[in-house]
Amino acid sequence: MDMLGGISATDFLRDYWQKKPLVIRQAFPGFQCPVSADELAGLACEEGVESRIVIENEDGHPWQLHNGPFSPDRFSTLPEQDWTLLVQGLDHWVPDIADLLDHFRFVPNWRLDDIMASYAPKGGSVGPHYDQYDVFLLQAQGHRRWTFGGHCDHTSPRVEGTPLRILSSWDGEETVTLAPGDMLYLPPGIGHHGVAEDDCITLSIGFRAPTIDDILTGFTDFLGSQSDASDHLSDPDLRIQDNPGTIAPEVIDRLESVIREKMSDRRQLSLWFGQYATAPKSMDIVVPSEEPIAPEVFRDLVFEGAQLRWNEGSRFAYHDIGDETALFVDGEQYLLKGDARPLAPLLCAGASIDMEALTPLVDDEAICGLLGNLYNQGSVYFE
Repeated sequence: MDMLGGISATDFLRDYWQKKPLVIRQAFPGFQCPVSADELAGLACEEGVESRIVIENEDGHPWQLHNGPFSPDRFSTLPEQDWTLLVQGLDHWVPDIADLLDHFRFVPNWRLDDIMASYAPKGGSVGPHYDQYDVFLLQAQGHRRWTFGGHCDHTSPRVEGTPLRILSSWDGEETVTLAPGDMLYLPPGIGHHGVAEDDCITLSIGFRAPTIDDILTGFTDFLGSQSDASDHLSDPDLRIQDNPGTIAPEVIDRLESVIREKMSDRRQLSLWFGQYATAPKSMDIVVPSEEPIAPEVFRDLVFEGAQLRWNEGSRFAYHDIGDETALFVDGEQYLLKGDARPLAPLLCAGASIDMEALTPLVDDEAICGLLGNLYNQGSVYFE
């Protein structure tokens, strides 16, 4: 499928990714939305599904936000137009939506976040705003008019009296109307405003990047949890000082050397980041199998030709460290050695696992045990 409108993935990453917007007509020709508005409303009533309703003007108050789960009769009280229902992580609940993500694997797994659905009747919108992340906006049903352009940041003026970050004096640079199958790519910080022209559903394929704060606090917390982190600083070469109030330069030298040593441990950084980057978005998504199976049963199912695939909300990544490969699944790490190492790239290549390549590997008892464990914890399942 020529999803990028005749541009290769390499050229897209070089010329557009995090640089400038791109309108792609018929990225998915003849696209049929796998979910209806009623199904989205049903999901928004479920516990464990993150959902929101945005109303442009509610009793004179601009851009009001309501968080789900909602009661079914909530939808009968909404106005005829100028509101939006948002359902986050739709790919976690609908396999056909999750399959869309395989078209975006030219970006690493750890950078993919999820797919959000936005349903709106005529006039519905979430207001002019900007995001901190890259997003592809795929029109799934109906038509939406997008105005976009211009860089925005925390200094951009905002509308008062709303919990949402709505841009107040923003005009945009370009306007397009997207029909089903059309897609708009927006880099972080680009202002945009989408308004439904009729009953419409837009799918937002969102990406994520950790903040520097996330990295610093996450990695130092991880280092602090290591067994040797409870060791105390020692000073066997202590000498008498002229003034007991002085913090001597050699104390700072010692602190700096300890911090540098810990922070420059590339192996620990790799292990922390793999676990951090694959942690599930919520604990409701990866649920242990109701009927755990033994490794030999798992092996039999593979040999019988069963198709294995990722749980729709699971995250897979791997990293080679010397003569080991670290496999990361849903925030857990598994260190693979020797003949087991090819398992990691095989499991991480896409949601539907290549069973022809996997079958010979399950003869290995340790590999079969690991796969059985991933099945029992809910990270993979048989279709």
